[in-house]
Amino acid sequence: MSGIGNSGEAAGKGRVKNAILIAGPTASGKSALALRLAEKHGGDIVNTDSMQGYSILDILTARPAAEETKRVPHHLYGHVHPSTAYSTGAWLRNVGELIDEGTLSGPRPIFVGGTGLYFRALSEGISKMPDVPTEVRERWRYELNEQGAPKLHRILMREDAAAAMKLKAGDGQRIVRALEVLEASGRSILAWQAERGLPLIDRDSAHFFVIEPERAALVARIEARFDTMIERGALDEVHELAALGLDPSLPAMKAIGVPELKAAMAGEMTFDEAIQRAKIATRQYAKRQATWFRNQLDDQWRRVQPTDNLDLTL
Repeated sequence: MSGIGNSGEAAGKGRVKNAILIAGPTASGKSALALRLAEKHGGDIVNTDSMQGYSILDILTARPAAEETKRVPHHLYGHVHPSTAYSTGAWLRNVGELIDEGTLSGPRPIFVGGTGLYFRALSEGISKMPDVPTEVRERWRYELNEQGAPKLHRILMREDAAAAMKLKAGDGQRIVRALEVLEASGRSILAWQAERGLPLIDRDSAHFFVIEPERAALVARIEARFDTMIERGALDEVHELAALGLDPSLPAMKAIGVPELKAAMAGEMTFDEAIQRAKIATRQYAKRQATWFRNQLDDQWRRVQPTDNLDLTL
């Protein structure tokens, strides 16, 4: 049975004690901070970033290097094929499996990443969504490609007006999700979302940190890091990903750097232009992340710098 569980007994049994949660925008130094704390306190590191879960994109998603994963056990990195639309619920189930296996029973399990919804699900619980048959999911994704998001939004408005009114007409992925859940279960996605589960971590013993780097320093790190990604072989990763012929609407195909470098490889722009566009996209993404963390995380989260000595609070 998964550590998420449907009962209080299962959820309580699966809770992680003394967890450290480190959130922050991309390129903020959170992975290095997590590694320092893991080596100091003997904790395994769990990926809490949606893009770093995909295989192939080792470099472009800035996954921890092999020498780092040898120093401390790392989990849920690169375990999902890019053909999969990995979800928050799937990630939480994977964490539950780690709990059930006893993998996170060490002194200080550390969750680190930049996906706010993962942290929210981990610390607050998430509603259990119904299983959606593959044929239903594929049909609605086909309809999205053929008809476009606005038309599907009109269909959702007719079938489930309450859910449609919460979504923008251009938000194809969430519109498709609402439609497939409705078809698979006969219930609105809002009804499922209202049935929130229990958190997997014990909040009373957990430590919550969100990195808030100085903006100019973060921009400089983003610029330098993307140049390093190109030097290390990011183009080879994009070649390998493109060769799979996947649906461009899949999350992995929209990872920052993939659309830009694919366009350059197709001759639609120069590589210099592609690199500059990817850097701009990364800066914009980091700003959105920082805004989300600032507005969505409660007072239990302590705002820190990546170089802070957090041992004083552990």
